[in-house]
Amino acid sequence: MRVLGIDPGSRITGYGIIEKIGNRFTHVDNGAIFTDSHDEFALRLRKIYRGLTAVMEEYRPDAMAVEQVFLARNAQSALKLGQARGAAIVAGVNAGLPVAEYTAMQVKQAVVGYGHAGKEQVQQMVKALLGLPEIAQTDASDALAVAICHANSALLRSVAGTLLQTSVRKRR
Repeated sequence: MRVLGIDPGSRITGYGIIEKIGNRFTHVDNGAIFTDSHDEFALRLRKIYRGLTAVMEEYRPDAMAVEQVFLARNAQSALKLGQARGAAIVAGVNAGLPVAEYTAMQVKQAVVGYGHAGKEQVQQMVKALLGLPEIAQTDASDALAVAICHANSALLRSVAGTLLQTSVRKRR
């Protein structure tokens, strides 16, 4: 399974692509889409959309996961962040990908095992899980964590589904 993780932002949108084969993670790529704060906001959203579309065309992920961000310094920031998330989600949907959303707490729990872990702990664990030579840029590292969370969650959903089907068969 190849997963594209997204850490949305109106100034910097991080992305990270991993593959999960069995219970092993492999780093494929990571990076960030930078927008110019002097540009009209609509043009910044277009840059996020086009940038992520290009990443999807190049790497052909099987799924996309986006961090649900609900903390913002003010209402205007929250609105802009929501619009950046929307641009990312529409890019994924237009590419035909299933799109999942995870809270920061879910991501931290899946990557570190503790939902209140610090950013540094998450970055160190991403580096260790993917065998990276150094910690990725902050937004890209966060996106890789989102991708790892989704890959782990997909495995758990698969196991839970199998257990549920087995339980239903036994009742019959």
